[in-house]
Amino acid sequence: MAVTYKALSALLSYPSEDLKAATGEIRQVLNDEKLLSASALEAIEPLLADFETMDVYELQERFVLLFDRSRTLSLNLFEHVHGESRERGPAMVDLLETYRAGGFELVSTELPDHLPILLEFLSTQPAGEALGILEDAGHIIAALAERLNRRESPYAAVLAGLAELAGEAASGELVQELLKVADDDPEDLEALDEIWTEAEITFGPDPNAGCPVTRDILANMDPIPPKAQPDPAVAVQK
Repeated sequence: MAVTYKALSALLSYPSEDLKAATGEIRQVLNDEKLLSASALEAIEPLLADFETMDVYELQERFVLLFDRSRTLSLNLFEHVHGESRERGPAMVDLLETYRAGGFELVSTELPDHLPILLEFLSTQPAGEALGILEDAGHIIAALAERLNRRESPYAAVLAGLAELAGEAASGELVQELLKVADDDPEDLEALDEIWTEAEITFGPDPNAGCPVTRDILANMDPIPPKAQPDPAVAVQK
């Protein structure tokens, strides 16, 4: 089980004062566990520095502009492969069953395919199984990394690190297919209204409970021992 997934999940969650306060702990987890390559860890450092130095409202504004107002940067993974098609519902149910089979009960109002939720789940699973699931989503993550890189966003490093871990390059065929969709304009409010006219589907026991993702991730992020190493298991289960 890798705490790195939990740390990256926190970095991709809506910024808060709690997240800012946990930046040092997140950095320690990433550096101690060394699941990501040295170059990937170095690339993530500017984002960590932003969390330490920027005002929380600036961080929140940037996050919303990127991930909430740009459909092509949505952190809901099935958005990029299923859109509003009929396949999205069954895929969502299958993912929920995967969570439950792994002893993970979704308590957030976010959708099951929300990337921070998926990473939180992976942090609870054996190394080989977690890597296999990450590889399945690798082409989507790599496409998101490339889109963020085009916008010169420091968040690109987080997605690029995950894509590298999944063994997915931006030049991959499936990645390039996703990138054929033109980037949308987060400043086009009229288009945004059209995209989000339908009511959001929520999964979880309490749709009025807010969004506890970041809070729960940070509350359960126990630092690993300084010399701890990731599980060497490499078996991938598809």
